[in-house]
Amino acid sequence: MYSKSRNIIIGFHGCDKSVRDDIILGRTPMDKSDNDYDWLGGGFYFWENNLDRALYFAQEKQIRKPEEIKEPSVLGAFIDLGYCLDLLDTKYLSLLPPAHEFLCKTMAMSGKVIPKNGGKFTCTNDLLLRFLDCAVIESLHLLNIETKNNQFDSVRGVFWEGVDLYPDAGFKEKNHIQICVRNPNCIKGYFIPRDKDGNFINP
Repeated sequence: MYSKSRNIIIGFHGCDKSVRDDIILGRTPMDKSDNDYDWLGGGFYFWENNLDRALYFAQEKQIRKPEEIKEPSVLGAFIDLGYCLDLLDTKYLSLLPPAHEFLCKTMAMSGKVIPKNGGKFTCTNDLLLRFLDCAVIESLHLLNIETKNNQFDSVRGVFWEGVDLYPDAGFKEKNHIQICVRNPNCIKGYFIPRDKDGNFINP
């Protein structure tokens, strides 16, 4: 787990304070997300270097599901991406069209309908339910198993989300990089984010 030199990134996960504390104290493991609409497939989700976005997510979820989030909080994690399906890299983006083709053939053979992304909102047009993207990424993982290629430890993607920051902007209010950890050994440790000491600069 710790014996070789690694490129560690910091990720943040929005959740209830009780969940954060249970994970930090080792009382319960972090829950894996396994929804068929997850943006990057099944795994453990984090916002890369974005504490504010993680907290905002927890606050939004409190409004939608108050029974799950009573006190919005953020769990920090030190993550080694390992062998990463990095969708900011052309090399890995080129793997998705063949995975989509594999998905289409598989669905056709089983007589099923190809899933579609959905969940558009009139003000933002965001696709919040990524049924198709999730299926394509999971098909790529399955294809790797069938061809005996190395399995990805994590998936990394960038997303443009929310309203434009100003008229005709190329930037949106919720732009972020998301990390989906598939191999739990990539998570090297958890922490509770601390407040900055205002007496010193932030290096």
